Amino acid sequence: MFRTIDISEVEDIKSWIRERLRKSEEVKVLASKYGYREYMIARYYEMLGSWDEVKELLNAFERRLKHSIRCNTLKVKDCRHLVERLEKLGFKLKEVDFWNLAYEVVDEVRSPTLGSTHEFLLGMYYLYRGKASLIPPLILNPQQNDKVADLAAAPGGKTTHLAQLMNNKGVILATEVGRERMRALRNNIERMGVRNTVLMRVDGRAVKYFLKGYFNKVLLDAPCTGEGLIMIDPERKIKTSFEDLMKWHESQVDFLNSAIETLNVGGYILYTTCSIAPEENELVIAKILAKRDDVQVSTLTNTPIELSQGFTEYFGLNLPKDVSRCGRIYPHIHEMEGFFLCLLEKIK
Repeated sequence: MFRTIDISEVEDIKSWIRERLRKSEEVKVLASKYGYREYMIARYYEMLGSWDEVKELLNAFERRLKHSIRCNTLKVKDCRHLVERLEKLGFKLKEVDFWNLAYEVVDEVRSPTLGSTHEFLLGMYYLYRGKASLIPPLILNPQQNDKVADLAAAPGGKTTHLAQLMNNKGVILATEVGRERMRALRNNIERMGVRNTVLMRVDGRAVKYFLKGYFNKVLLDAPCTGEGLIMIDPERKIKTSFEDLMKWHESQVDFLNSAIETLNVGGYILYTTCSIAPEENELVIAKILAKRDDVQVSTLTNTPIELSQGFTEYFGLNLPKDVSRCGRIYPHIHEMEGFFLCLLEKIK
């Protein structure tokens, strides 16, 4: 057992974790069998606490996800009409159990593809690789008079979902820095009939300089390693070194710190990643809480599924107890891509 220490007392988190990564025979065997970097397997054991559950996670990452679609009520008055049209084309749909305007595609046809139907091109639905991306907008729960920022918005699934929940009222600022990603975002905004959203090609971290304290709700789906998307992109088993992972951690702390500045007092920011890595999630939140006294972790409300709790200890690092209010989606537990969510409230 490692001795435990408060994370605020550790200057070099990267060295602390690296020195404690398990180098056991089980790690080597599973890394070789499933094709992962060894440090990832060691971390999964630290997170889950048993080799049996580690294997359950690894096996879940081997299963392909079924596509999901979100019926776009900005364009479709009755979603049953959309279902009927797609089923006539040969698709078989099943209502997503946690939201009745989304459907899992149980069976697909070779032609047309889900991304080339007339219904898709008309903006009647948004296409997802998995169901987890539906959850953040439902938790943020924007109202029609809200001022919302989506600070890493491309390709637009969450932005268009937010606009749908707001019934095209209020205002959304959606930012994206990459030219090609902005093109995808703009295309989806136009296709889906979104009218309450301003697009800005800028690094979301710069918004604090001209809209400080303006928004009452912010979504930061932070750029990350995508360690929850291995079933979609198996290359992520080996793509990220431990050193690269910790670079992502520093970038995410910087991004979240900047994003908080755009929030007004009493407002909420939902920090999410498509990663199950604590380095990109709980450790980011812990570092923010250590640096700032104007935010607190809020209880996740409007959660459409039961989330796994955030960690309050990791490789002997004691994290703030409130981090347990954050939530995680595991492929082997929730049968969807890995995801992390944490709601912060601006208190002063």
